[in-house]
Amino acid sequence: MATFRCECGMQFIDVVFPSPLWGGTKGGGMMANERARALRKAMTPAERMLWQKLREMKTRGFHFRKQAPIGRFIADFCCHSAKLIIEVDGGQHANDADRVNDARRTDWLVTQGYRVLRFWNNEVLGNIEGVVATIAAEFTPTPTPPHTGEGQVKH
Repeated sequence: MATFRCECGMQFIDVVFPSPLWGGTKGGGMMANERARALRKAMTPAERMLWQKLREMKTRGFHFRKQAPIGRFIADFCCHSAKLIIEVDGGQHANDADRVNDARRTDWLVTQGYRVLRFWNNEVLGNIEGVVATIAAEFTPTPTPPHTGEGQVKH
């Protein structure tokens, strides 16, 4: 058995799940799903606040899943159809080792075709509308400028 420590508000809770060596199925086996289920139950206040806003985006055709297993990782929020992952980070992500791990994780997710947006807990709690606007901008297509150059005749 292994223990995962999760920051939930101002306290830490320990979530116990089987060792990755225990499961034998694809993607970390039962462990990934059990860990994701435990994380869904232990969402931080910032994650809960953002989840309410992300659920409202469903009316615009964007369905998010919370604590979604992707490979050996669990994304805080994921819109698979848009290949967009939203991560909400607390203070435990501020140290150098965790920043390096987060960068590696993001790099791997990008190689899988996902875009990753990261927000600090205090950003979500203090500026939820700005965070939602940033996320919504990811769904707004960028107009492409008219093509000029080869093959076009200039008068």
